Amino acid sequence: MRLVIVGGSDAGIAAALRARELEPSNEVTVVLDDEYPNFSVCGIPYYLSGEVREWSNLAHRSHRELLDQGINLRTDTHAVEINPHQHELICQGSDRGFVHLPWDRLIIATGARPIKPPIEGLVEALKGDRVFLVHTIADARAIMKVLDQKRIHRALVIGAGYIGLELAEALSARGIKVNQYEARDHVLPTISSDLAGQLELVLTGHGVELATDTVVTAVATDDRQVTLATSSPSSGVTHVTGDLAIVVAGVRPSVDLALTAGVKLGYGGAVWVNRQMATGVQDIYAAGDCVITHHQLLGESYLPLGTTAHKQGRVAGAVAIGHDKAEFQGVVGTQVVKVFDQVIARTGLTDDEATSVNFNPVSTTTRADDHKRYYPGAETLTIRLTADASTHRLLGVAMLGPISSGAHKRIDTAAVALRQGITVEGLMDLDLAYTPPLGTPWDAMQVAASQWLFESSTERRYYEDKAL
Repeated sequence: MRLVIVGGSDAGIAAALRARELEPSNEVTVVLDDEYPNFSVCGIPYYLSGEVREWSNLAHRSHRELLDQGINLRTDTHAVEINPHQHELICQGSDRGFVHLPWDRLIIATGARPIKPPIEGLVEALKGDRVFLVHTIADARAIMKVLDQKRIHRALVIGAGYIGLELAEALSARGIKVNQYEARDHVLPTISSDLAGQLELVLTGHGVELATDTVVTAVATDDRQVTLATSSPSSGVTHVTGDLAIVVAGVRPSVDLALTAGVKLGYGGAVWVNRQMATGVQDIYAAGDCVITHHQLLGESYLPLGTTAHKQGRVAGAVAIGHDKAEFQGVVGTQVVKVFDQVIARTGLTDDEATSVNFNPVSTTTRADDHKRYYPGAETLTIRLTADASTHRLLGVAMLGPISSGAHKRIDTAAVALRQGITVEGLMDLDLAYTPPLGTPWDAMQVAASQWLFESSTERRYYEDKAL
């Protein structure tokens, strides 16, 4: 069988490796636009900070290792059109010539592309060396070249999502002053405003000049600097000047190639696939950031994440070569990010998301110790727990705490609990590890569960009535 995969990032390479693992006799070819197969885009901020010394260290596997796995790589090759009837992929190489690649099965793993906000002057500014998107290894190398060769004192970061926050930390680590702008009223739209407010204090406490509810309306550059025009209800129109600007306003699914095959789109304009990653067009599959996400609580959604792309790619690679029992089991939306010395982690649904799928969410916020207070170094975790008011089914957990508090692993426990559909009482009953240097007899999440039960119970209402 000739399996052709378009896209050489997480989903594409995962599909190729799984296909070769299951059927080594198959011919597997990966076509990608650039020369960077199987690189960790998530690691870019840590390359820019200097914590990862060489850009090449961001490769999950080297070019040689992929070839040794029996994968044919066509780098610097742009896939232009899919002909599903002739089973051909039409590509344009670096020599500008066209090539028709035959396939028996095709996997589309074209990922996502960065959103370019409607900022006056942005398209022109991106052609220079003062304003950048950051989405590929080529982007990262271009930014690093400027950081190494020019005197950068102040950087302007447009966007305060996960990558935006990581960039604010990365640039600060280089001694660069950072101004950060977010159009929404708080950073990280996937967490509640109270946790976001604590996170904003972390940013400003480390010198980041953060402006939320602020829209960047225009950008202008010259040989030495970049100037942004911003607008906010509180400050009106203002201007700020820096030496460098990076736009991280989110991504949207890259579906242009897929549409040439006649696939249908689903949530968020992403390619629709079933749980076996089939598009509905015969012999064509898709995986990764270009496709919808099957969410175990929300149903069809769009949540582009590296962890999800790896799993989807593995399923697509297996099913495409005939292993029809493989299925993508879905996600619960687990995410984590380190911001300076703090970790913010979340899984499941926000209140608004829960309401949208007919739950009746109640949320509580609890502060709990990460280990016994009498043992030195105890830290405080802030935990927001969301559950259904009538059934007590756990719907979502978000937490913020220092790196040492283990928020990034405690959220994994919550993710497993969500997948199992347990109640808040069930969370209380989990048999979790305890020793004074590492935990408490009731883990911090169980303390949050106890608080939720109290605040949502008739016992709480009884005490409130007595107080009146």
